[in-house]
Amino acid sequence: MNAAARKAAAGGGGMGRAPALVLALVAAGAFLISYNFFAMLLRGGGASAAAGARDPVVAMPAWMREAAGREARQRPFHVALTATDAAYSRWQCRVMYYWYKRMQAQPGGEAMGGFTRVLHSGKPDGLMDEIPTFVVDPLPAGKDHGYVVLNRPWAFVQWLQKAKIEEEYILMAEPDHIFVKPLPNLANDNDPAAFPFFYITPSEHEKIIRKYYPKERGPVTDIDPIGNSPVIIKKTLLEKIAPTWMNVSIQMKEDEETDKKFGWVLEMYAYAVASALHGVQHILRKDFMIQPPFDTKLGNTFIIHFTYGCDYSLKGELTYGKIGEWRFDKRSFQNGPPPRNLTLPPPGVPESVVTLVKKVNEASANLPRWDDGI
Repeated sequence: MNAAARKAAAGGGGMGRAPALVLALVAAGAFLISYNFFAMLLRGGGASAAAGARDPVVAMPAWMREAAGREARQRPFHVALTATDAAYSRWQCRVMYYWYKRMQAQPGGEAMGGFTRVLHSGKPDGLMDEIPTFVVDPLPAGKDHGYVVLNRPWAFVQWLQKAKIEEEYILMAEPDHIFVKPLPNLANDNDPAAFPFFYITPSEHEKIIRKYYPKERGPVTDIDPIGNSPVIIKKTLLEKIAPTWMNVSIQMKEDEETDKKFGWVLEMYAYAVASALHGVQHILRKDFMIQPPFDTKLGNTFIIHFTYGCDYSLKGELTYGKIGEWRFDKRSFQNGPPPRNLTLPPPGVPESVVTLVKKVNEASANLPRWDDGI
């Protein structure tokens, strides 16, 4: 605010009352300063971000949150998950699709548009009539080096090129995601929304990252701590990123040092790097999903990601790393679906784990031919 404006706002000097135009300009300037400050925080700027305390989940006033919710409901996204025809993948896809339909039908589910299982086994399977499916080719024999996830970016490249997708936005999801409440469109135009993973740490691996993201492209902090899922992104952006994501994934897998360091999360790093190469950074939403057993409460989350095994004693104590007296681990059901009506966890187990088992039980109770493992 300039001196004259300050004087007028204080009621001093010969100006009397400040003209309405001056006050309007001052208010607009204050808004822009505030907006730019918060935008800097969201992009990882500022002292706190430099210190590693980046937390872009910024609370909004209720009126602003309500307005944003209305806008999100007007911007539907297409849900897409990649899958194989293995029994292990099929039962997870069935549970995921069941809860997608349940949440889509609820108030607030208006942004949840169409759904596609992108099947990268190269041929139809037994779920074609149950789940909307688009069949694509796997990578050429041997190209995935036994790392089946390497087919994911290649599957998206093919789907984006060949399929007719009506929605402007896409949610990239996975079979082991369960919707627990309707999901709005968390993206903001050309700023995609993603979940930040604590184990994706580009800055700690700068030497390796620089093989794929040279110094002239910018600092390593430009690379978000994310994978490709869950991500809500504009289709036009994903069409640009996907081929790069595929190429970087293959390059990383074929580099011995990178493959050894990144292991099973290699393809996640590749997506993060590919996004940065295209100048795309994501709005990081910690409320996007939770991962039991480490996240114990549902809070305001939208998705449960059941990637980890849940092992507990009969006293409700976590025995992670040791098979528990009670357990739920998706890997226990590689060759077929879990039985209907799984035993609920013992008293004392967190609500996130209890909710997960209840969700699987409800889906299995309502899905036809569950025990057939179709």
